[in-house]
Amino acid sequence: MARKKANGKGGDRKVYLLDTSVLLHSPEAIFSFRENDVVLPLVVLDELDNFKKGSTELNRNARWVINQLDELRGQGPVNEGVTLPDGGSLRVDIGQLRKLDTLIPPGFAHNVDNRILATALGIKSESPERKVVIVTKDINMRVKAEALGLSAEDYRHDQIVELSEMYSGHREVVTSEEVLQDLYEYKSIPVDAVDPGPVPLTPHEFVMLRASGGAITRYDSASHSLQQVREMRHDIWGLRPLNREQRYALEILLDDNIPLVTLAGKAGTGKTILAIAVGLHKVCQEKIYRKLAIYRPVIPMGRDLGYLPGTEQEKLSPWMQPIFDNLEYLLSEGGGPSPNGGGGGGRKGGGGASRIDYLQETNVLDIRALAYIRGRSLPQQFIIVDEAQNLTPHEAKTIITRAGQGTKLVFTGDPYQIDHPYLDSTSNGLTHIVEKFKDHSIAAHVTLVKGERSPLAEIASQIMEN
Repeated sequence: MARKKANGKGGDRKVYLLDTSVLLHSPEAIFSFRENDVVLPLVVLDELDNFKKGSTELNRNARWVINQLDELRGQGPVNEGVTLPDGGSLRVDIGQLRKLDTLIPPGFAHNVDNRILATALGIKSESPERKVVIVTKDINMRVKAEALGLSAEDYRHDQIVELSEMYSGHREVVTSEEVLQDLYEYKSIPVDAVDPGPVPLTPHEFVMLRASGGAITRYDSASHSLQQVREMRHDIWGLRPLNREQRYALEILLDDNIPLVTLAGKAGTGKTILAIAVGLHKVCQEKIYRKLAIYRPVIPMGRDLGYLPGTEQEKLSPWMQPIFDNLEYLLSEGGGPSPNGGGGGGRKGGGGASRIDYLQETNVLDIRALAYIRGRSLPQQFIIVDEAQNLTPHEAKTIITRAGQGTKLVFTGDPYQIDHPYLDSTSNGLTHIVEKFKDHSIAAHVTLVKGERSPLAEIASQIMEN
């Protein structure tokens, strides 16, 4: 595991040999191993050089690492080793490549991965008493390393929590009939009246109180009380919650005092359509926000849109179609109120411009790839970031810091469905936001469980997963 201390007081320093994938995923990794020795094979610098041109997150990470190495070079030759802030050292290895043919077994091609493995084998042969660990995001490389008798690990410094332990935003608590009667009468009860269990309640966490009956409450951290959540009297853009978790989600989406909301759940649980419905309601009906902005990462993250023909919207169409599908459903005739109070059909309906096109033309609706958000300031907007599990923690931070005065940010995604090559269910931006903000009243989270797309989709999600 990354970022380990040396064994014991004055114990042997380990050697951590970093693969390019680690530096592209988390450039600060070179400073994450404390008093141990970090080694970069020369071929890793060549790969970083290949990535340094461009505007994607990988390109920026490559440039950041190169700049850091340039600063460290001021201490002396990096091929001999330089001291890192935590007491460890960093060295660029150039010696092992001269012995490449003698270090790797026959049948191993002279590609980049095998040259990195050869460097590790060379260091191990020179210092057999030291533990040499290859740190890489490449699973196949870890398998090959183990086959060669080398230790290999994933980079786990930014893996914040096991997914099964991720904060869900809700829990059930068994209580007495007297407590429920007090709740029904006073609409709130002191949190000390119930036993929530060993894990403390967090701001805006939903608590289902169970006795012979049941009641839904939300924890108010300011008054240390559980506030009763009442039944919704009206549809939200034609939608009503179909299960308890969707009701929780609508409560925090509709609360203008919560500027940061995260919704997690598998496909079909309603994350995106609920967020869009509330966004339309807040922008077009209540007019709390001046614009509904929907962003989605291009999959894979950072692909150059210029390879596709057509206008910007035409280039984005393959990745944004799920957003348009939800909008078409909500804005179609009978799918929700008209944004301007009149009637109208779906996106392809007659009578001039479609309702989606009308909202875009009047600058009420903005649908873009996340590549366009860097450097912007976004005040008084209802912003939805879909597929947020494909964001790095740094990208998530970049987006949150774009929020201007009066803006509400909603991140939706499925932590089990990662398309980014260097992320997993515990190191992605969505998981980081949930865990980092769960103790702050400025944010709220709900994990949706039950699929509502169709009975077929729900059954398929269960039996195909198993």
